[in-house]
Amino acid sequence: MSGIDLVSDIRPLSEFRANTAALIAQVRKTGRPLVLTQHGKSAVVLLDVHHYQSMLSAFEQMQGFQSGGGAAAASGSDEP
Repeated sequence: MSGIDLVSDIRPLSEFRANTAALIAQVRKTGRPLVLTQHGKSAVVLLDVHHYQSMLSAFEQMQGFQSGGGAAAASGSDEP
């Protein structure tokens, strides 16, 4: 996943409402998240589902290492 482009990847929620399909297409095409603002402040992040799943898998793997499971937790193995 690429970093956020401060010019094109931060948009007001009102613009998202008006251009939902185009902005979703942008997220899919670029692979970058879209930050939506409300009242001038960041409110939510829109992320492509494939990138979200990758991040979730990586997070779960890191949790396994932190809890002492190490490589066994990452591979799903029950063996020490």
